[in-house]
Amino acid sequence: MTIYKKYIGQLYLTTRFYLAVGCCIVLFIGSFYLTNLLIIPKTALFLLLALLLADYYFLFSGRPPFAKRVMAERFSNGDANRVILQVTNNMNFDTVIKIIDELPVQLQQRDWMMQSHFKARQQKNINYSLQPSVRGEYKFGNIILYIQSGLGLLLRRHDVESSTMAAVYPSFMQLRKFQLLSQTTIQTEHGSKRMRKIGHSIEFEQIKEYVRGDDIRTINWKATARRQSIMVNNFSDEKSQQVYCIIDKGRLMKMPFGNLSLLDYAINSSLVLSNVCLQKQDRVGLITFANKMGTMLAADRKPIQRANILQLLYNEETAFLESDYEMLYLQLRSSVKQRSLLVLFTNFESMSGLKRQLPYLRSIAKHHLLLLVFFENTSLATVAAGTAGNIEEVYTKAIAEKFAYEKRLIVKELLKYGILSILTAPENLTVNAINKYLELKARQAT
Repeated sequence: MTIYKKYIGQLYLTTRFYLAVGCCIVLFIGSFYLTNLLIIPKTALFLLLALLLADYYFLFSGRPPFAKRVMAERFSNGDANRVILQVTNNMNFDTVIKIIDELPVQLQQRDWMMQSHFKARQQKNINYSLQPSVRGEYKFGNIILYIQSGLGLLLRRHDVESSTMAAVYPSFMQLRKFQLLSQTTIQTEHGSKRMRKIGHSIEFEQIKEYVRGDDIRTINWKATARRQSIMVNNFSDEKSQQVYCIIDKGRLMKMPFGNLSLLDYAINSSLVLSNVCLQKQDRVGLITFANKMGTMLAADRKPIQRANILQLLYNEETAFLESDYEMLYLQLRSSVKQRSLLVLFTNFESMSGLKRQLPYLRSIAKHHLLLLVFFENTSLATVAAGTAGNIEEVYTKAIAEKFAYEKRLIVKELLKYGILSILTAPENLTVNAINKYLELKARQAT
């Protein structure tokens, strides 16, 4: 059975073969009326059988072609990830090879195929890219090669064992993309500008002798009495603060935009924002929650912190229940003792939804600087900006404008209680979050 599968079961007849057989049949039908020409279809049939045997010999002589898949062990969610197929023609004649890569089931791409002409002993690299939209483990199958000689009557299938696993992580490619966004020049291009500092730093550095120009409010009277000369306290700029990225995993974050859910946008943005915070010498932590508390990573600024955040965000999934903000408040009060910048990625679709959670948000804002990031419904914005041609479209447009107006009301309501907010389209989330953080950092607003 193994020999049959190897030498017969992997063979397929091509379109060229069926055309040749069809021509022989036509010649035999014609010779029925012209008996003197019977030698022609017989000769054609024997020639076809000879070519068929020759084609079979060519396909199974020597070693079959070989293929190897080259790719990274980790893929970036929502980004184009490069994959290379190194295909080598080990045969001594030119071939045409159809290449099928068994892609992971999550991609739902069943028709992937490439075809290329190979000279004898030639190696080619077939490049393509994959853009996953779901985090998790992606299993690749074998590489299937369909080999065809110059005669083109038969097609041989050859499976190359190449099963492998790739882990799709949150979008770490954006880390390089936004690497320079923390610089002042890039910030200016995006509309941000350096803000003056509010007040002065309170991080004590040393006591020094007064010189002209020093702030007289920093005079240390006890040291002045001991030294019999005016001494002042010297303070240094505070370069380190605590920043926590808090991700809501409730049902509202399941909403899809493009190929990603709101949770995936929030996770990708949190990873990039954490990297920028670490570059600015801040201590970064992570909290996730839904109806139950999820991951909690204490704030730190060690170089390994970014890798820890990436690993923790790898398998986060949305829940189908409403998020418990009271539980979040109690967790913050017990675990985060120092005043910190809390960047809360969540979503509110209506004012009534905000009202239910507003008491807990106000309680959190009393002890920390709270920045609430929620999403603009771009689909509704498109409907609201369009023109209505009938009564039904007028009604739909009015409802869309009502929801868009409520989003703006939510921003004003939060500002009334001293809660900072960002209303952004999902695709602009990362840039807007980084710009807001750098603005707060420049103002030392924490």
